[in-house]
Amino acid sequence: MFYSWSSKFLVEKECVICKAKSRFISDSIGVCVDCLRNRPDESLRYVSLKHSETRLKYGLPPYPPKTDGGIPCKLCVNSCIIGEGEKGYCGLRMNKSGKLLQIADNKTALLHYYLDPHITNCCSSWFCPAGTGCGYPRYAVRNSAEIGYYNLALFFYGCSFNCLFCQNWSHKFLENAERTTVDELVNVTLRNSRITCWCWFGGSPEPQLPFAIESSKKIIEEKPSNRILRICFEWNGSGNPSLVKRVGEIALETGGNIKFDLKAYTPSIHKALTGRDNMQTLKNFELIYREFYNERRDLPVLTATTLLVPYYVDEREVEMIAEFISSLDPEIPYSLLIFHPDFMMRDLPVTPEKQFHKCLEAARKHLKNVNAANLNLLGYPSSSLIWGLTSD
Repeated sequence: MFYSWSSKFLVEKECVICKAKSRFISDSIGVCVDCLRNRPDESLRYVSLKHSETRLKYGLPPYPPKTDGGIPCKLCVNSCIIGEGEKGYCGLRMNKSGKLLQIADNKTALLHYYLDPHITNCCSSWFCPAGTGCGYPRYAVRNSAEIGYYNLALFFYGCSFNCLFCQNWSHKFLENAERTTVDELVNVTLRNSRITCWCWFGGSPEPQLPFAIESSKKIIEEKPSNRILRICFEWNGSGNPSLVKRVGEIALETGGNIKFDLKAYTPSIHKALTGRDNMQTLKNFELIYREFYNERRDLPVLTATTLLVPYYVDEREVEMIAEFISSLDPEIPYSLLIFHPDFMMRDLPVTPEKQFHKCLEAARKHLKNVNAANLNLLGYPSSSLIWGLTSD
């Protein structure tokens, strides 16, 4: 079954670089994928202006500040040096009168939390304890899916990237964010024995990792020793390596996993889509693998996902991502996610079915454990078995 496009997805647009026309060029980027691959410098000069325009609408700095004599922030790859009166790239820190003013620290976060029933809305449910019961009895409350139990979903405001396709772009409204403390999360969890997971996401956790680490340490210390509480992270992977390693220790100890959004492999395509480079993300993915993966192979501590953005994240991108993952270990779980129009890329359709099948085939050339999600957007039942699908 094919997704029925509305008329807005059928309008051809012109690449500002090569003047080629395609209905898959997003206005938010303005450049075709061939130019991003073959003329990256010229293409990114234009795309960076589009990112700047988007960020200024939300009161966020267009670029990570690098002001001489400013206050350095080392939480993520952006390595902001914040001058007097400036904000960091994430918008959570400001230099005021020579002092770092933080609206989020290791005790208080801009965060919204809610109960998410197992096993819905989890990219790892196809292999994790909540969805399968694997790791029982050490890491799961039963040897099957934990129906009737909950994940405490922990949604951070702020992000170290600027993804034009963001599915959770409400994280940019920092002025509307709820303030949450470490003690509040710990107490909520201790009062509800049906909570068996914490999942930090957003936005992305990187700009508030000190809070996530502090909260995780405290719940591990205060919960009963026999209580199962897995701690997982869904992020873009751009954090400071020393903090990333601490997160790996937490996930390994509790039976949780760390999901990296590997958004693209070609640096220019990644930067066009997210505004930032992907080198640190790939290094951190390898760090988690080398430090922790073989410590718990039967219940993977590491996984990756890729959103199949129409036209831009094609089978070439997916194959390069799959080759990178396979170079570490071909058994690392990998999920392909069907795109739906959101944020600045509402002028693109749902991932075309042909693209999905090409990407699935490309991933399976290199990896043994490949999954796909959001298949209902292509008209498949949500319970479809991927290996039963065909491209006919």
